[in-house]
Formats: sequence, C-alpha cells, structure tokens
Amino acid sequence: MNNFKALRVHQVEKGTEYRFDTISINELSEGEVVLKVAYSSINYKDALAITGKGKIMRKFPLVAGIDVAGTVVSSSDNRYQEGDEVLVVGCGIGENFDGGYAEYARVSANSIVKLPTGLTLRESMAIGTAGFTAALAIQRMVDNGQTPEMGEVLVTGSTGGVGSLAINMLNKAGFDAVALTRKAEQKDYLIGLGASRILLADEVDLGKRPLERAEWGGAIDNLGGDTLTWLTRTVKPWGNIGSIGLASSHKLDTTVMPFILRAVSLLGINSTEVPTALREKVWQRLATDLHPDVDAITNREVALDDLPAVMPDYIDSKVTGRTVVRIS
Repeated sequence: MNNFKALRVHQVEKGTEYRFDTISINELSEGEVVLKVAYSSINYKDALAITGKGKIMRKFPLVAGIDVAGTVVSSSDNRYQEGDEVLVVGCGIGENFDGGYAEYARVSANSIVKLPTGLTLRESMAIGTAGFTAALAIQRMVDNGQTPEMGEVLVTGSTGGVGSLAINMLNKAGFDAVALTRKAEQKDYLIGLGASRILLADEVDLGKRPLERAEWGGAIDNLGGDTLTWLTRTVKPWGNIGSIGLASSHKLDTTVMPFILRAVSLLGINSTEVPTALREKVWQRLATDLHPDVDAITNREVALDDLPAVMPDYIDSKVTGRTVVRIS
C-alpha cells in the first residue's frame, strides 16, 4: 500500500500545530481493520484540536478527525471482510488514536459499526458524532420514561450540528421540539427542521430561585453553565435533561431540589464509551425511524485540503448545521 496524505496535529514548543503529512499505514495507531476513507465530518472537538484552542488529543503526532466512514481494505478480525462499508464515530479516534482526516485509517474492530441498510457512507458522516450523540440522548431519555405527552422538549445550541439533528429527530419521534437560539435570522431554518417554535436566548429570564415555573417536558442541552442550571429548575416533574455539551461553560450551579422535589433526571451523554449493543441500536434507528433529513442539515461539503480554513468558524460559532468532509 502506497503512502498517503493525512492531516496530523503535532506538539510544538508553544502548543500544537497541524501539518499535511505523507505517511504509511505502519505509522497509524494499532488496529485490526484498515479502511480506505471515503468521508469524515467536522465536529467542535475537531476544530478545537486543529486550531489548538482545546486540549483534545492525548498523544502526538495524531491524525485528527473523530468520525470516519469508508470501505474495508484488510482485516485480521473475521467480523469484517474486504469491501465492507463501515463507520466509526467517537471511540477515541482523533483523541487517543489516529482519526478520519486521512486517505486511510486503521481502527479497532470493536469500534466499528457496519453501515446500516438505509444509509450511504456520505449520509453516515452527515450524521456523524453529532447525530449519533443527539440520537443517543433521545434513546436514553425515552428509556428513562420520556414521552411526548410530558410536554415540549427544549433544545439549546439549536443551530449547531447536534442541536439541528436533535430537533429534526425529536420531531420524527413525535415530540414537540422548541429551539433555543441567539440567531433570530435562523428561524426559518429551525422551523424547516421541525421545531414547533423558536425561543430567543436574549428574551429568556434565567431566574435565581432553586425552582422556577416548570415549563419543559425535557431538554437536550449543548451549552452547560447558566443555561443548564436554568433547565434543571424549569423541567417538569419526571422530565429528563440530556447533557451533551459545554459550549458556554463546564460549570453547573444548582441545588438538589429539582432532583428531589420534581424527580428530574440529568443524563450525561457520552458518545465515546457506549456499549456495543446500544451503539448498534442507535445506528439502526438513525437508518430507520430517526433517519434525519441530512440534505436540509448538511449545508457544506469540503475536501481534506480545505479543512484548516473552515475550522475557525466552529470556534467562533459561525456554523449552522453539518459539514461533510470528502476524503476520496
């Protein structure tokens, strides 16, 4: 197998820097399965890693990209054969192991999901970690008793990849999804995804009491900080909050009262360490009843060479929806 191009992050004296390197398969992290990469995607973690704005990677140099989809070239694990179409999202790639921003990837067999019937490789990366995480939140909320009859589900950070996909999939699952956003100009986009209504962040009074008026049947939160604190105080009895991100803050300043007096559940959503059976179940749902409207949510496709130029937009919160990365 010839050498190939990879976008790797290197540690340097003042931090990190990205480089386009020409490498061989033997320079990649250990793994039982080699893939010819077709597509990847861009997530906030990827932008943090490449721009050096966040400590995402645990070793260097490392190929960036926490998502990958492609075709098996070789495998020492009999679960996968040459020609199989597969995907990997999360599972430590792009953080602890070489990721998807390269023409070839070598991955652990245990991290792989066979491409479900009903999805193309490109669609799987339009969904990517963002969509998988949103679907995982919905699955965990439903498993914990969330029903549409409990009331509206508020989605924060709603114009981003996770938020957009969450709104779209909540709508498909029969929930009334309310979009919380600072971007009033994106109202038509959010309504088109299935939001029942729009709530502008600048018009929300977060309050200060341990319990505020119960408004939401549940919530999916991408922000953390004061917004998540407010959600714990305003979700209705027995409602669930899927905590996904910390785009605003990693802090949470609340009391035990919502959890004791209203039986609110705060569910931590970790897309990396997911049991295999649950991971496969969620991807089957993404290919069937939760299949998102990827054409409406994916508004950009870029080539491998173009990645560094678009990453600052993610840091500056200028991105709506999802971006697919075309590798080969």
